[in-house]
Amino acid sequence: MKQLWHGGFIYTMKQENDTVEAVLIEDDKIIATGTVDELSEQADKQIDLQGAVMYPGFVDSHLHMIFQGETFVRLDLSSASSAEEMLRMVKEAAKTTPADKWLFGEGWDENTFSNPRIPTMKELDEIRTEPILLTRVCHHVALGNKAALLAGSIKDESDSPAGGEIGRDAAGRLTGLLYDKAIDPITAAIPRKGEAYLDYLTDVLNRAVDQMLSYGLTGGHTEDMNYFGHFINPLTAFRRVIGEKHHFRVNLLRHHAVFQEMMKANVQFDEPFIEPGAMKIFADGALGGSTAALSKPYADQPDNNGLLIHTDEQAEELIQLARTYNEAVAVHIIGDAAAEQVLRLIEKYPAPHGKRDRFIHGCVLNEELIERMAKLPVVVDVQPAFVPSDFPWVADRLGEERLAYAYPWKKLLASGIMCAAGTDAPVEDINPLASIYAAVERKKPGEAHEGYNPEQKLSRFEAIQMYTIGSAQAIGKERERGLIKPGYVADFSIFDRDLFTGTSEEMLAAKAVKTVVAGRVVYDRESKDEGL
Repeated sequence: MKQLWHGGFIYTMKQENDTVEAVLIEDDKIIATGTVDELSEQADKQIDLQGAVMYPGFVDSHLHMIFQGETFVRLDLSSASSAEEMLRMVKEAAKTTPADKWLFGEGWDENTFSNPRIPTMKELDEIRTEPILLTRVCHHVALGNKAALLAGSIKDESDSPAGGEIGRDAAGRLTGLLYDKAIDPITAAIPRKGEAYLDYLTDVLNRAVDQMLSYGLTGGHTEDMNYFGHFINPLTAFRRVIGEKHHFRVNLLRHHAVFQEMMKANVQFDEPFIEPGAMKIFADGALGGSTAALSKPYADQPDNNGLLIHTDEQAEELIQLARTYNEAVAVHIIGDAAAEQVLRLIEKYPAPHGKRDRFIHGCVLNEELIERMAKLPVVVDVQPAFVPSDFPWVADRLGEERLAYAYPWKKLLASGIMCAAGTDAPVEDINPLASIYAAVERKKPGEAHEGYNPEQKLSRFEAIQMYTIGSAQAIGKERERGLIKPGYVADFSIFDRDLFTGTSEEMLAAKAVKTVVAGRVVYDRESKDEGL
């Protein structure tokens, strides 16, 4: 059946201000664009946008969908403004957490505390003798009580692993803090088997997909295969939630720890709704936890350069492994030392023909690194919301000199480097409009200044492009996704107002009214509201 969409503004995103009056689709593809008069005779059904504004489907280029779903069922610590408030929240949650269950909390950030003190393991032990594990907003630092650390066999005499660190006080005693690879033994000890666990993963993933659809997102590039027991657990959840409904598109990055196993198992996907993605590698940590790898020490910690997760030899082996299977890599890179390590290796082992490697985050990139990146088939997955989240405290971490090349989205685009936009949810707000606002304004809504590093501000067109054609470029699908154009998929994000007009604050207030995937309306705000 052929459907004609019309009656609103339709932005093709081929170039700035390019609009069409109507779009004709058949099944899951766009077959023509033009005027209503030209196309109406071909249509079996007409759909009136009633003044709403249509864009190519928005896709979050980097997030963790199951972790995002877990935010609905775990203790949310993001509002804690002090260590004391955080402890009160944990104590209250402990009252309703069964003794045979772990108590999980998410999203604390000492940089937002009135006093940047972090609670101690001893304080958590006073609340509960059963395991408590509290994950920092960046997911590169966790805080556990004694029971949680013991579950991972971490004791006073334990050594920090390569690529991680076990927190200790001045006397050498455990603080309960764990950095990067030091978290792994704890998470490995969490029970993650059985049908009840699969039901749990299915439930939280359903919640994440429903939320994303309500924000106008038609897809996401997500990394979940190595955190929920055997990779078949999260894969089963995706098959249940998306494979049975075909109402969303996911590109599944495959963590290096499970990549080869998945390849040898000849895992079957459900393309084009569940697609295999690149090999995911972590090169370093995060600026918030001072574990991002920098070429020079942190300005506020002169004895700390952060952490490289892998040695050069280990990183080279991983990239060679990806190339063995003709696959690209998607590498978490925040610090410039991490960027240099990975650049050196992908210069030596280029991406396979027709594929692109991905730098995820790319927060600290100097001119020389950007020049080298511009010569390679590289896409940078940027998280614009990092800017208002990380400033002003990140200035103390990096110092004045490095701030000039921190979060340099405009420089990347000006250098011809493809950029895709995402949120790293649950690290940042999953709402794409919050990211677009951050890319354009580089500040929090309501702040009375010109933005942090204002010379790096993007236009709204550039910011929205990163959610449309940019996310398609990241997976080599730019000839079939990311534009409203004949031959492209009929994925649309439809909002109640024009994102290109009015103030940025007015743009931020827009609501998705319909989300369309493969020509089918999979979210309708009006019907949702009527069901309330």
